[in-house]
Amino acid sequence: MSGNPDDERLDELRQQKMEELKQQQQGGGDAQQEAQQQAQQQAEQQKQALLKQHLTDGARKRLNTIKMSKPQFAEKVEQQVVALAQSGRLQDRIDEEQMKELLKELKPDSKSFNISRR
Repeated sequence: MSGNPDDERLDELRQQKMEELKQQQQGGGDAQQEAQQQAQQQAEQQKQALLKQHLTDGARKRLNTIKMSKPQFAEKVEQQVVALAQSGRLQDRIDEEQMKELLKELKPDSKSFNISRR
């Protein structure tokens, strides 16, 4: 016999381990990306739970309507509400009227432009 069966088995295991390591290195980005996506999903779920807790149905509907047309602006409003909720500055739920006020405060002045004629 040229080789010990145990040595052959060890070589097989080493090869297997090397293949696994190669795959992990190549797929390492995938695992990291997956973990990042999971973390984002979890953060999004927490945010939605907070919004549900601190907004009335009317305020949530108004925010969802805005989200359809201006997603970035709606995201900014959601972050503001979450920040207020987490800091403990919200005593009760935000209703539709308060949401309108909040939207007015956060909306950039689109009507303030100057037209100069010559």
